[in-house]
Amino acid sequence: MVTTEAAPPRPAAVAAPARWRPRIVASLRTGLGLALGAATATAHLLLLVLALLALCVPAGRRALPGAARALARPELARVGRLLGGPAVDGDREVDGRRAARYLVARLPAGILGGTVLVLLVTGAVFAVLVLWSWLSATPLLVEEPPYVVTALEVAYYTPSGAVLLYLALAGLAGVARWERTAARHALAPTREEQLARRVTALAESRDAVVAAVDDERRRIERDLHDGVQQRLVALGMLLGRARRHPEQLDLVVQAHEQAQRALVELREVSWRVYPAALDTGGLAAALESVAERAPLPVRIDCALDAEPPPAVRAVAWFVVCEAVTNAAKHSGAREVLVDVRASATALCAVVSDDGRGGADPTGGGLAGLARRVAAADGVLSVVSPPGGPTTVRAELPCG
Repeated sequence: MVTTEAAPPRPAAVAAPARWRPRIVASLRTGLGLALGAATATAHLLLLVLALLALCVPAGRRALPGAARALARPELARVGRLLGGPAVDGDREVDGRRAARYLVARLPAGILGGTVLVLLVTGAVFAVLVLWSWLSATPLLVEEPPYVVTALEVAYYTPSGAVLLYLALAGLAGVARWERTAARHALAPTREEQLARRVTALAESRDAVVAAVDDERRRIERDLHDGVQQRLVALGMLLGRARRHPEQLDLVVQAHEQAQRALVELREVSWRVYPAALDTGGLAAALESVAERAPLPVRIDCALDAEPPPAVRAVAWFVVCEAVTNAAKHSGAREVLVDVRASATALCAVVSDDGRGGADPTGGGLAGLARRVAAADGVLSVVSPPGGPTTVRAELPCG
């Protein structure tokens, strides 16, 4: 006895409508946005006449900026939500003069969009009537004798109808692009706003530099006090005992060992401040030294066509070093992956581990990394959900 099983449905056939659904929704949204824009443009054209009359009165001139802002805001929201234009910031108010210029600039686009929509709907209705008359043999016009569309006439009108349909759709796309461009110019920051943002960014960068330098100074002081200084104090005590008891050779041996440990500790401190490999071997060699000194396996993938500037590679090395140290101390990770990529304008360093996650970006260590990166005009992001993994990403400009 032979049994057969029905073949499973083809995913491509099932997924085909799903691929077209977003396009259809986007087209309907664009059509709705242009239709609303045509309606508001007609109303704004009538209000433009009243605005010209209001310019003759001082009170009207004072009221026009506020009225222009009130009219421009829903238009900008319409373009952002329906036509894919720039989003309107709820906390930012468009200047009255720029709002008035925007309303005047979008009037031709709104009227043109409405005209094209009317022509498109008229052509679609005419095409449906022609096809219905041909397929059902129903007279298209009430006259004597009755007029019924023939197949020859359908073939005659089809090429020109397809061309007109293409031109109408292209025209609607052009009007939508016109609307987006006008909205983008209206929402673009002015020169004063750009200067204010730049001053704010420079002030924050200056504060980050001061904080990073202060953190670095404290870290060096802590390393010297807790490490090298303690070793040297112990060495001094051993040498003092050896002077009082010259016959005890083991004290000299202990002093020698303490001197070796202090030397190793001093090298570690100097390496954490600035590794010599950054200047001699470049960033890749310095990152390899991080992997060699780490207490857990670290895989390094450093793809650099050219060495970044010294300041950039120093910050990148510091980020990788501190991120690996944090992963070894706090995350319980078994492995750390380091990926460094560079382009002509930026360097990106990503450190990820398979630990327990839950790292706090506002904590002392990660906050210090953020200040160090901000001091170089970079951006640091930390993704560490509970349960892991943890990913630290630093983007540093190289230009």
